[in-house]
Amino acid sequence: MRIGAKAAVVEGRITVPADAPAAVRAQEAGAELDDGALLVSRTISAEGRSRAHVGGRSVPVGLLAELADDLVAVHGQTDQQGLLRPARQRQALDRYAGDAVAVPHTKYTAAYRRLRSVVAELDELTTRARERAQEADLLRFGLDEIAAVEPRADEDVELAAEAERLGHAEALASAAAVAHAALVGNPEDPESVDATTLVAGAHRALDAVRAHDPALAALAERIGEIGILLGDVAGELAGYADDLDADPLRLSAVEERRAALTQLTRKYGEDIRAVLAWAQDGSARLTELEGDDDRIGELTAERDALREELAGLAQALTDARTEAAKRFADAVTEELASLAMPHARVTIDVRQAEDPEGIEVGGRLVAYGASGADEVELLLGAAAPVPSPGRSPRALRAVSSRG
Repeated sequence: MRIGAKAAVVEGRITVPADAPAAVRAQEAGAELDDGALLVSRTISAEGRSRAHVGGRSVPVGLLAELADDLVAVHGQTDQQGLLRPARQRQALDRYAGDAVAVPHTKYTAAYRRLRSVVAELDELTTRARERAQEADLLRFGLDEIAAVEPRADEDVELAAEAERLGHAEALASAAAVAHAALVGNPEDPESVDATTLVAGAHRALDAVRAHDPALAALAERIGEIGILLGDVAGELAGYADDLDADPLRLSAVEERRAALTQLTRKYGEDIRAVLAWAQDGSARLTELEGDDDRIGELTAERDALREELAGLAQALTDARTEAAKRFADAVTEELASLAMPHARVTIDVRQAEDPEGIEVGGRLVAYGASGADEVELLLGAAAPVPSPGRSPRALRAVSSRG
C-alpha cells in the first residue's frame, strides 16, 4: 500500500471449470461464476481492516485463502511447500489415477451438489415451519372471513348507488311527480298547462300547412318526434314513481351489507374486486403452504437416496484412490532413488474422514466434501541400512526440509 493511500485492492479473474473443487466450494458460499470465471478480490484498509469477495459475495478471508491454495500457484524458493498440504496430495494422486478416479469423481460431484441443494431447501422448509404455519393460519382466517360474507364483484358499487337512491326516496318521488305533471298535466287541476298539450298544439298547427313548404314540413316532423319522446318520458316517470322503494327496512339492510363489505375492503383490498383477487391469490398460497408436508417428505426421501448414492460413489473413489496409491508410491520411491535417497520409502495413506456431523455409513459418521470422503496423506520412511532402520513412516510435512 502506498503511503497516504486509504486502501489496497487486489482483484483477479480466474477461469475455472464449474465442477472443479474450488468452484464447488465457492458456490457453496453463495458465489456465482461469470461465464466460467470466478471473480475474487480482497481489500485492506489503512486501518488494517480486511474484506474479501468471491463471485460477487462477501466471504471470510479464510475462504479466500482456502480457494487460493487451489487456484493460485506462487513460485519462489519454497515452490514445493504446497505439496505438504493434504488437499494437494489428494489432487496429485487423482491426477496420477486418471479416469479411474475422474469418472466416479464427476458422478460424485453431481450427486454432491444436488444433495446440498436438497438439504438447503429441506432446511428452509423445516426451519421456517413456524413462520409458514403462522402465515397459513392468517390466510385461513382471511379466506374464512371473506367466504362468510360471500361478496360479489362490484356489489359495493351497486349497493352504494341503491343506498343513495333509498336515502333520498322522498325527494326523488316528489321530483318525478312534478316532472310528470309538467309533461302530461295534473288531473286535479283541469286548467293546468302541460308540455304534451302544448307540443301537440304546435304539431297540429304546422301539420295543417306542411304541404305548402317542405322546410316547414320537416319542422313538423321534428315536433312530432318531440311529442312521442315526451310521451315516452312521461310513461317512464310514472313507472319510476311506482317502482321507487322508500322502505326504511330495505335501506337498513343495504347499509348493514355495506358495512360488512367495508370490513373486508379495510383488510384485503381497496374495493370488492381487489378483495376477491386477494382471496384467489391467498387460496393458491395456502395450497402451497399446506403442501409443505408432502414436499418435506419428497425431499427427505430424495436426500436419503442421494446420501446412499453418495456413499457408493465415495466408496468407489476410495477404492480407485487406494488402488492407485500403491502404484503412485512405488513410482515416487523410484524417483527418490535417483535423487541420492536410495533408502527413502514413500507410502500413501488413503482413509475416509470421520465427522461427528457427517453421514452415517456402516455405523460410522463419514465426512463428505466436494471431492469425496477421503483424506490422502503422503508418508515418508526409511529402510535399512540407514540409521534407525525400520523407522515407521511419518507424514511428509513432519519430515521434509525447507527445500
